[in-house]
Amino acid sequence: GNALRRVLLSSIQGPAVTSIKIDGVLHEFSSVPGVKEDVTEIILNIKGMDLKMHTYEPQTIRVSAQGETDIKAGDVTTGHNVEILNPNHHIATLSEGAKLEMEMKVEMGRGYEPVERRGEIQSTIGVIPIDALFSPVRKVNYTVTNSRVGRRTDFQKLTIEIWTNGTMLPEDALAYAAKIVKHQLTVFINFDEAEVDEVLETDDKQEIKGTEEILFNTIEEMDLSARSLNCLRKAGVEYAGDLIQKSEEDLLNLENFGKRSLYEIKERLTEMGLGLGLKIDQDVFENEKAKRSDKTALQ
Repeated sequence: GNALRRVLLSSIQGPAVTSIKIDGVLHEFSSVPGVKEDVTEIILNIKGMDLKMHTYEPQTIRVSAQGETDIKAGDVTTGHNVEILNPNHHIATLSEGAKLEMEMKVEMGRGYEPVERRGEIQSTIGVIPIDALFSPVRKVNYTVTNSRVGRRTDFQKLTIEIWTNGTMLPEDALAYAAKIVKHQLTVFINFDEAEVDEVLETDDKQEIKGTEEILFNTIEEMDLSARSLNCLRKAGVEYAGDLIQKSEEDLLNLENFGKRSLYEIKERLTEMGLGLGLKIDQDVFENEKAKRSDKTALQ
């Protein structure tokens, strides 16, 4: 949880304004005639723009305004490669007779980047560098709680809350963070992963015996929706043991079976300590099913 949180806040890629150039202004401690905000305030407002970029090449966006007006992010002229997702965000207030001509450079980056890392920009006269927060992730919380799965109580559940600026979905940010963590941890692996995967796969195949009682929970006992139950019945699925041998693809190929039903079933199986695509001793399982059917018939 902590590793994912740190990566989410520091290493997710996104766009940000890295420098601005205002006509008649040489540094950030200046003011623009007729503009209510000084340059420092304008910079802070610019940092509040939520940008989305469709290229990795640096882009230039512009503002050109004069006369009494309230400049908002939506007034910024962008190319087809840059989007502004909060067009009502305030940039500056101009009084009568005022004029503001400004260029902003937008770049892709990761996390937070102070001005000092871009020293070459500071040598350009009239260009004001800006500390850039590239990450689309604004806040991350996580909690770890004890959890029960089926009859086992030695599991823990990780709950992550992610807030973004809208340029990236939280689930996408989490996926990128997980990929980064996975890549960083590969440096510690000093064995052939293929061999280990083969061993783990073999263990998985031997893990579930065909006589496990939980395999004989009927699908009616799984508290599924009517749509899911009907689809499974038509496919000849009677017990949980029948269901876990199906893959996601098998289920999605069933008539009237959609992703919502798939999510529901996976959730129920997880609560039971099971999952899809598992291997069981088919002969033992079928024999046990036959015995139980005979007992039911006798009753």
